[in-house]
Amino acid sequence: MSFSIRRGTNISHWLSQSKRRGAERRAFFTQADVRRIADWGFDHIRLPIDEQQMWDDAGRPEAEAFDLMDAALDWAQSAGLRVIVDLHILRSHYFMDTSPPLFTDPAEAQRLADLWRQLSHRLKGRSEDQVAYELMNEPVAQDAEDWNRVAHIAFAAIRQLEPTRMIVLGSNKWSQCTTFDELRVPDDKRQILTFHFYNPMLITHYKAGWTDAGKYTGPVHYPGVQVKDEDMRGLPEDVLAAVKKYNREYGRAQMVQDLAKPLAVRKRTGLPLYCGEFGVIHNTPMPLRLAWYRDLISVFNEHDIAWANWDYKGGFGLVDTDGKPTGIAQAMLT
Repeated sequence: MSFSIRRGTNISHWLSQSKRRGAERRAFFTQADVRRIADWGFDHIRLPIDEQQMWDDAGRPEAEAFDLMDAALDWAQSAGLRVIVDLHILRSHYFMDTSPPLFTDPAEAQRLADLWRQLSHRLKGRSEDQVAYELMNEPVAQDAEDWNRVAHIAFAAIRQLEPTRMIVLGSNKWSQCTTFDELRVPDDKRQILTFHFYNPMLITHYKAGWTDAGKYTGPVHYPGVQVKDEDMRGLPEDVLAAVKKYNREYGRAQMVQDLAKPLAVRKRTGLPLYCGEFGVIHNTPMPLRLAWYRDLISVFNEHDIAWANWDYKGGFGLVDTDGKPTGIAQAMLT
């Protein structure tokens, strides 16, 4: 059995982080999109799903959402693509929360395990060569050991039902490289270790409204220092503080340095590495976006790291909301 992946993309804002339902949701992502992803040369998709979309408030499965998930898996299989099913947002955990109940209420940890039992019952008939499970997206526990404890509960629940299914596991605090050494890795060879990569934030999240890095709207640069001294003059105090928090010399060499902890854990465990999210928002000037993608992909290739960009259709997308290609896919794949 071999769940082998190299390059993929995230199917965001479909069964996750979206209020679309009914016909609008069905039209947002279709078999034609899967065929295009395969034709471009990708070999897998990461499929985020949210508890709120897949199960109602009483815990009953939402039939249409599960049918769409099944359809996506069928489309992917038909197109020769593998799939990572990513449990992205829970009612008890969202990656922007400051104190998610998942880590303070033991019942919620058991609920996560039960969600995976239900998903396993639905998906266990799928080939282990084609479908893998990602326990949860971007944990944000106050203490890394809280995530380790919860992850092991869910991991064990899957292993009771599927001893050899590939499981994808990331570290605490948004699966950043900096926390990778805090991850307690289960003694299990059927897993992939994942991290997310959005450095430097002043480039990747330029003008993004949900992060302090997006407060700055002046000129930016890559590679090099993102904001020059002359462009910081006269900035409001809160914007200046945000710039100083993130502003630093950054280029390909710094990307390699930032990967030190994931690479060290791989060397220790012998497990494969996977960057499950990375990307640059559409607001960033295109020449800078292209340069950043080319640098990071070259680093992944050099260090034998599989990857999936964020995202296929969204604020960072390979296509815009009308489905028109942005040129990013070609930059990554050539």
